[in-house]
Amino acid sequence: MSDLYSKLVVVSGPSGAGKDTVVAKLLEKDSDISLSVSATTRAPRGSEQNGVEYYFLSVEDFLAKAENDGFIEHAQYGSNYYGTLKSDVEERLADGKTVVLVIEVQGAANIKKMYPQSLSIFIMPPSLEVLENRLRGRKTESEADIQKRLGIAAEEMKKSVDYDFTVVNDALEDAVNDAYNIIKNHNK
Repeated sequence: MSDLYSKLVVVSGPSGAGKDTVVAKLLEKDSDISLSVSATTRAPRGSEQNGVEYYFLSVEDFLAKAENDGFIEHAQYGSNYYGTLKSDVEERLADGKTVVLVIEVQGAANIKKMYPQSLSIFIMPPSLEVLENRLRGRKTESEADIQKRLGIAAEEMKKSVDYDFTVVNDALEDAVNDAYNIIKNHNK
């Protein structure tokens, strides 16, 4: 494996922990940090746009890409598929960027096995109660989906010990600064 992959940063955390918000702030803070846009089979939420937040694919298209080695990792999460496009990551790394992958726990474990020199950061909510309030505040999921996500979150939070670093997202600015300092110190 190339040393190039030392500039690969995996960010995970339960749904509602604020990982996407933390990463968005990192991108604003430093133009050398680039976000790998994941592919998913889930429907867009709100004003999400194809190719910006995610590449929204049909299940058939997603599975065809998986068959043809088009992902560096992919997994099923709930009833949807998520994956990281190999071409997207390799292009950004070749351009000298620090590439951030926002992926779920199963995919993160696969990335760490494939690219052990990558950096992994788990974004932790301050508590399950805060997490539940955040999920309910979105008003995008049914009660059944919220309960399912909370169950998944409890299991994911146990896996935070497998990450290089854990950042608690209690105060957004502090979480962003903590994650930024971790990334910058890793790439020295």
